[in-house]
Amino acid sequence: MDTTQSIIDAKGFERTITRLSHEILERNKGAETLGIVGIRTRGDYLARRIAQAILEGEQVAVPFGTLDITLYRDDLRGRLSQPMLKTTDILYDITGKNIILVDDVLFTGRTIRSALNALMDLGRPASIQLAVFVDRGHRELPIKADFVGKNIPTSNDQEIRVLMAETDHEDAVLLITHQQEGDAQ
Repeated sequence: MDTTQSIIDAKGFERTITRLSHEILERNKGAETLGIVGIRTRGDYLARRIAQAILEGEQVAVPFGTLDITLYRDDLRGRLSQPMLKTTDILYDITGKNIILVDDVLFTGRTIRSALNALMDLGRPASIQLAVFVDRGHRELPIKADFVGKNIPTSNDQEIRVLMAETDHEDAVLLITHQQEGDAQ
């Protein structure tokens, strides 16, 4: 039987979004040079919330876009005979911008590598900075987030689930521990 532990509740979720947006603004000396890109699906929702927090705090609307990395994934072979493609929706020129790439969980780094490849096909940004809501460790590639909502060290039998009101009807971060067959309770 799996066990679930709540790590961040709705109020903590909101505070984390606010803190991430302030850290992004501080490091970039404002919002004028920024562009925000969310990785589908939860990274997209988080990016929208960060952009909204920046708008409310700075009164600057940061260009926003959504990135679909399906065709850039290195684990595509063998998973699906026909991958489910969504759209990349970046309606501004990323060239010369400081792009904030947003995702929900940083784990092996493979999703971020795919996103970097996809972004570079769209233009040449001044910089790409990574913002993640949760960093759970276990990197397979040398990728490190510039902005982290919460570090949650995990073991291989654990999973981080970021719940969002847009898809899950609540905001929360859960740590799920999967029991292996034969494990004593």
